[in-house]
Amino acid sequence: MKAFKGILIFAGILILLAAAVTGINILQKGGAWDGRSMEEILGVAPQKATLEDIRKLNKAEIFQLYYAASAPSFQEFKGEFAAVTVDVGILASGAAYFTHHFFGPGRWEGKAFNPTGENRGYGYNLFQDAGGKIYRTRRMDTEIGPSDYDGKPAFKLHYGAYNSGTVHSMRDEIRRINDRLFLGLGYMALGGGKINPAPFALVGPAKAWVGVDQP
Repeated sequence: MKAFKGILIFAGILILLAAAVTGINILQKGGAWDGRSMEEILGVAPQKATLEDIRKLNKAEIFQLYYAASAPSFQEFKGEFAAVTVDVGILASGAAYFTHHFFGPGRWEGKAFNPTGENRGYGYNLFQDAGGKIYRTRRMDTEIGPSDYDGKPAFKLHYGAYNSGTVHSMRDEIRRINDRLFLGLGYMALGGGKINPAPFALVGPAKAWVGVDQP
């Protein structure tokens, strides 16, 4: 009985610690948009910004940059883009570990998009295994719609129609920094949902659309 009670206490402590860390991670994203432009946040003109400029920002600044940015158009957002996690916040290493080890069959390397209408399309993610093989899977539907974070238009990705398990609840949003650089926010129910998104970036120029792997 004592051993069982000890296990329950230990489990309770772990749950409280996890809740506390998640709470800190949520708070680190800061508040609503403070009105600054992308140039004021980045310290360089947005058309000249690179991935390294984004990596210099802290988590609250990343979110301010997202709020200041606009949605890309379906016309420019076509093909395969390189992708990277933006490792900010207390849970950054955990989010990156999940992305590269559990999200797909290998290290996450990119996203691809193909418009099928004026405001509709679909896409997939790219992964690379230890042997260098590329997988094109984890399909999603895309649309331009109101952001979950500030209500302004965003390029939105919905995974539910094609994926089960934890990825079924995944949602991403993307906004444009310039024609070679895009900033995204992604979340799933397991990590706390939309109140606890993880940032990522897509880098162009885009390569040609290939299509999802056939089963």
